[in-house]
Amino acid sequence: MDKAGKLPLYCESLFEYKRSISRAVPVGSVSIGGDNPIRLQSMTTTDSLDTEATANQCIRIAMAGGELVRITTQGRREAINLEPIKKYISDKGFDIPLVADIHFNPNAALLAAERVEKVRINPGNFADGAKKFSTKALSPEEYLSGLEEIEAKLLPLLDICRNNGTALRIGANHGSLSDRIMTRYGDTALGMVESCMEFLRICR
Repeated sequence: MDKAGKLPLYCESLFEYKRSISRAVPVGSVSIGGDNPIRLQSMTTTDSLDTEATANQCIRIAMAGGELVRITTQGRREAINLEPIKKYISDKGFDIPLVADIHFNPNAALLAAERVEKVRINPGNFADGAKKFSTKALSPEEYLSGLEEIEAKLLPLLDICRNNGTALRIGANHGSLSDRIMTRYGDTALGMVESCMEFLRICR
């Protein structure tokens, strides 16, 4: 609220669409953001260890107009299997960037970042692990320790992404905020933003 008691506008106009200024990010053969059009992405529903089924679903998505495909990557085996999936798609004459969807497993993210064009991590569970629904208030030292653990696990991934030209999406979910964030911010929009900002500060 400004000095005149007016709320700031959420958007410049209710009647005219205007995009926010953003940086263009290359994801394989596709660029996201900047002046690029909004990209169409879908996600596979197959077992990520089933190379042929997953690759064929990616191809069908590409044929339907999809520009990126996200594949759930639960662990080490699924991350390694992204390579033959990508090869199968390429051998069939298709070029569509693949996105590894990572939860709970930083090691899987490291492997995936060497194999596909983009990795998505969830800041709510990348370093803090599964939620235990703890309501214990953390001391400043305990909270800082959690941030240091995030940095220790995130920096190796950033190095691999940088060396391989792999894009990284930090995708926060309101339903999977870490216990550490929940104890300080509660189940709030501010907590979701801070969950993401912690990772962005390390990336900077």
